[in-house]
Amino acid sequence: MAVSRSIFAPGLFAEQVAIVTGGGTGIGLAVAHELAFLGAKVAIGSRKQENLDSGLAALRKGGAEAVGFPLDVREPESCEAFVKSVLDAFGRVDVLVNNAGGQFPSPAQNLSARGFEAVIRNNLNGLFYMTLSTANLAMIPQERGRVVNVIANIARGFPGMVHTGAARAGVENMTKTLAVEWARFGIRVNACAPGTIRSSGTQQYGEETLELSRRATPLKRLGTVDEVSRVVVFLASDQNDFVTGSTYYIDGGGSLWGDVWPIEEPKKP
Repeated sequence: MAVSRSIFAPGLFAEQVAIVTGGGTGIGLAVAHELAFLGAKVAIGSRKQENLDSGLAALRKGGAEAVGFPLDVREPESCEAFVKSVLDAFGRVDVLVNNAGGQFPSPAQNLSARGFEAVIRNNLNGLFYMTLSTANLAMIPQERGRVVNVIANIARGFPGMVHTGAARAGVENMTKTLAVEWARFGIRVNACAPGTIRSSGTQQYGEETLELSRRATPLKRLGTVDEVSRVVVFLASDQNDFVTGSTYYIDGGGSLWGDVWPIEEPKKP
């Protein structure tokens, strides 16, 4: 879907280059659309070629100057090769949106060690590899950059998804740490934490689970990818230059109230 309007000033990202991981679908594609609409050259990455192809087709149909390359954030070499390809195409990187990730619902006692490690590797390790490659190859040398990490509503734990809860909590701490360490390079690092968003990523959970999330949200609805995109774009802009190391929740109040995880009576007192 192309962006027809935006709350931001036209040309806000003119002459800038933005990377969006997982940019072929869902939240990532919405972010890529809006950044392009505001003047950025956009590079998207995905493990799935079909997502790259469909994402690029949608972006270019909307008039974006966009490229896409295969990317497996779990592999440091893939992250480095991706950033080098973007530099070859556009010459610089100003914005990195770490949106790639994945998880599956499971009670902790049923989660295998392999399943836990797979999500940690993707959502925590992979995000660090991608951020490190972008910083060392582009942002630190040019002494400027904006990093936005897309995490999740982890304010009260993440019952039913202990693996991604642990990974996202690690990213939130990483966001604070890198914001301090890289301030001297002109790099701002922030995060946004969506609640339950109706997107391609949440379709796998089914309507029953999504309805539970809706009822547990004070605003009594699910979020949209556009609502997430607006916050990401704000954090990626140099117009918020005094904000770094922060996490913005986009959850309709879900981090403050409501429970989707049933708590049974203990078997023993």
